[in-house]
Amino acid sequence: MQLEVGVDPAEVGRARRWARSRLAGSGIGIDEPLAETLILLISELVTNAVVHTGCPAVLRMFFPGDPGVPGGSGGPVAPGVTGPVTGDVGTVRVEVADISARPPRRRCARGDETGGRGLELVDGLADRWGWQREGSGKRIWCEIDRSPLPTRTLPRWNGAFEPQHAITNRA
Repeated sequence: MQLEVGVDPAEVGRARRWARSRLAGSGIGIDEPLAETLILLISELVTNAVVHTGCPAVLRMFFPGDPGVPGGSGGPVAPGVTGPVTGDVGTVRVEVADISARPPRRRCARGDETGGRGLELVDGLADRWGWQREGSGKRIWCEIDRSPLPTRTLPRWNGAFEPQHAITNRA
């Protein structure tokens, strides 16, 4: 499924609402941190397309098990993603395609500037992201790996040593 996005900045809100409805049907709870991160990534990528290209765009979201997508059943696997995915393990991919040939450009926002942080946010939040030329335009994509929390055994503290292990969300 995809959403065609016009050049009006109000389209960003429509893209977020569409993404939330897709999340609801994917098994990802809207209150999960993963959902919040995906909505923020979508907001940034769609805003970039609307504001910086002046062209309409197409938003796509792909979930584990979707055929023909990275990590899905029957599709190519993205670099760094191995094997088929099932259940709540896999990669969620977001793509925004537009007809502008201008490549994305990172900016370094300073101080109180209200813009220029979009790709920095994408870089910091996504597990992978990039862009590629597509016809006369381009496609910008990002991926987030969805996996269960790792099970780790921490050493039992007996007062004789300081525990030095931490539990993290990602291995």
